Amino acid sequence: MGKVTGFLEYERTAPVKEDAKTRLQHYKEFVVSFEKEQVKQEAARCMDCGVPFCQSGCPLGNVIPEFNEAVYKREWELAAGILLSTNNFPEFTGRICPAPCESACVLGINKSPVSIEDIEKHIIEIAFEKGFIKADPPMIRTGKKVAVIGSGPAGLAAAAQLNRAGHEVVVYERDDTPGGLLNYGIPDFKLQKDVVRRRISLMEKEGITFKCNANVGVNIELNTLLRENQSIVLAGGSTVPRDLPVTGRTAQGIHFAMDFLKQQNKRVRNFAIAQEDILATGKDVIVIGGGDTGSDCIGTSNRQGARSVTQFEIMPMPAEKRTDNMPWPTFPMLLKVTSSHEEGCSRAWGVNTKAFLADENNNLRALRIVDVQWDIDANGRPVNFKEVEGTERELPCQLVLLAMGFLYPQKEGLLEKLGVEFDNRGNVKAEEGKYQTNIAKIFTAGDMRRGQSLVVWAISEGREAARKVDEYLMGESRLPTKDGIPYA
Repeated sequence: MGKVTGFLEYERTAPVKEDAKTRLQHYKEFVVSFEKEQVKQEAARCMDCGVPFCQSGCPLGNVIPEFNEAVYKREWELAAGILLSTNNFPEFTGRICPAPCESACVLGINKSPVSIEDIEKHIIEIAFEKGFIKADPPMIRTGKKVAVIGSGPAGLAAAAQLNRAGHEVVVYERDDTPGGLLNYGIPDFKLQKDVVRRRISLMEKEGITFKCNANVGVNIELNTLLRENQSIVLAGGSTVPRDLPVTGRTAQGIHFAMDFLKQQNKRVRNFAIAQEDILATGKDVIVIGGGDTGSDCIGTSNRQGARSVTQFEIMPMPAEKRTDNMPWPTFPMLLKVTSSHEEGCSRAWGVNTKAFLADENNNLRALRIVDVQWDIDANGRPVNFKEVEGTERELPCQLVLLAMGFLYPQKEGLLEKLGVEFDNRGNVKAEEGKYQTNIAKIFTAGDMRRGQSLVVWAISEGREAARKVDEYLMGESRLPTKDGIPYA
């Protein structure tokens, strides 16, 4: 425990953000790092609880009290070692994780929790700055070959762990650059792509091969891949977006959120865009969907110079504080105000879209919407809704971004050709904790298996699946368990 009385003496500190008006002029990250005394003070607030609920709240099982103590003592190499023992990519989670660990922080019962996510980001950036993070290829190779399909967080984590075990790993990515969701799904103002490239470069130095523009089953022969590899890990993510098939859906100006975000990420890097430009400049933009992807669309639309931005969510407005149905230390579904909301946006809950309205040239001109009232069950969950009489109206807009989440992975092509089984939600079927599909040598991890989820869950599943692949190939595994402790 860094400072016994720290949690009594100090209030929560968070890094300073660049002013909203200024940061809207660029696509770079805008959160200023902690000052040295700030991060020490925040680490001092950690109580080193007898039962560290923060660790159970974290899908990776990060050893949080221990790295907080190391930070307080300014033992940066030790802090980095503790953090990396359970998390391959703290530079990602320290930027884009919703921090379920903080929701489970004991201090958060009656005060603000420790800023664990910000401390995590500070540790890894200091470690890179001081040269503690270096390529560490395995000393011995097993001679086993593993193909990882998909280079998002699950695929990268699986590849890193399998390479650590000494296997020869090739990662196949159908896009032109490795990173998956990290590269093209998340805006640069939340995660600059040089951070992703830095990690990819390190993994290449450790012996991992990345093959881009490699669409397995299309321009990469599937039978060859099956024949040449002793195991395959499917980590392609959940990529089929939820649509809104109401009247007027074919109007010009309605797009899926990920198409919009991917284009802008390419523009930032001066990459060519093959499709027609999707731009919010000078338009009234409506984002349908209240999650993080919708928030990213808001921030991007404002940077592009939208005339107005409105976000709709069909669900009722979330609570601002925990309710009896969201007890500590569970992860609460609370009202979230992101940095993109702070930059300018109108928000509305309990709104249903009835029709898209187009002009004579089939260009979107408005939405027909109506307010809805939800019934709430005994557990506090909304179950049924009905329209509120007299609230139907039209709202002018020229661009709609559908950010209502994802249904399941793309089945056409690779998955159907492999013959893997699907669960009742349409995801690749594999038991949690085993990650093995109905085909013995094929494993799966991340959103492709569990459905749309968090980056931190993807990394956790990638690590766990890698250990199961290692056991399958070698009979046993010395890769760490979820708590970071290797098997004897």
